[in-house]
This record gives sequence, structure tokens and C-alpha cells, in this order.
Amino acid sequence: MSGRPVKRSLTLRGHRTSVSLEDEFWRALRDIAAERGIAVNALAAEIDDSRGMDVGLASALRVHVLTHFRQRRDDR
Repeated sequence: MSGRPVKRSLTLRGHRTSVSLEDEFWRALRDIAAERGIAVNALAAEIDDSRGMDVGLASALRVHVLTHFRQRRDDR
């Protein structure tokens, strides 16, 4: 397991942006998107739309992943 962020490009509502996340978070985002039957770009766009202007996109993505898996755990 590497804790180094990996930079990847996303397209959010037609605009390209780059985000650096640890590989584990990229995998988790792909898993969440697959569960919902949507593309990672669509999931990232939803998260981007709901974040505050004072929160960076990478942070919002990480928090979304954490929240998703905590909710799943608590629903058991």
C-alpha cells in the first residue's frame, strides 16, 4: 500500500480538472460509482456540486468515501 497521491484527470460538467488522491481513494470512488451504476466523473461532479467553496475537491472526495463506508457499516 502506497500513501502517495496519484494525480488523475476528471471531467466535471465538460471541464477537465486534475485531482491528486491516494490510490485507495481512487479505487473506493470507482467502487461507489459502480454500485450506483454511474461513471466516476458523474459521481465526482455530484460531490463537487455539494461541496462548499471553502472545501477543496480532493478533500470533498475523500470525505465522501469515508462517509459512504461509515454509513454502510452503520447500516449493518
